[in-house]
Formats: sequence, structure tokens, C-alpha cells
Amino acid sequence: MMKLSELQVKEVIIVDDGKRLGHITDLEIDTDKGKIVAIVLTIKDKKGGFFGKSDELVIHWDQIVRIGSDVILVKNVGEPKLYSSNFITGHNG
Repeated sequence: MMKLSELQVKEVIIVDDGKRLGHITDLEIDTDKGKIVAIVLTIKDKKGGFFGKSDELVIHWDQIVRIGSDVILVKNVGEPKLYSSNFITGHNG
């Protein structure tokens, strides 16, 4: 079993183009099943300067290709966005 603190030190990288996304800031957990549904990264807007806004990038568990010793490889990652209401409530449609 792996702790959140162990996941947080691993850098998240898109396997398709090698882009570095940063580190995990949070997890989305299905409390009924006791499983991780998604990892969450905070992406700072580089145009906003010191007080720039941050967006959350939610990467669903099935987008994770491999968790290595120092990186997490992911695929099919879109643009950073805030949680959608469907994601929060668990409704898919």
C-alpha cells in the first residue's frame, strides 16, 4: 500500500509528449468502494504573476499508465479545469 505523501513526491508526466504537470495535491476517493477515483494537481497560471489564479487538473485513475519510483505517467490529459458539478456529485450524465 502507498501513502498519499509517497504519491505527492512523484512528478506527474504526460507519456505522449513528456510534458511535466507537477505534483499531486489531492486525491478523489470513492468512499463506498474505498478506491482512488482520480488524482488532483494544482496548476498555477504563469501569466498571472505572483497572485495568479490556480486551476485544478483532475486526472482519472484510468488515465494513469504507470506509477514508477519517482514519476507518475499519465495519458489523454486535457486542459486544467475546476471540478465539474458532475464529478463532485458522482453523476455521469
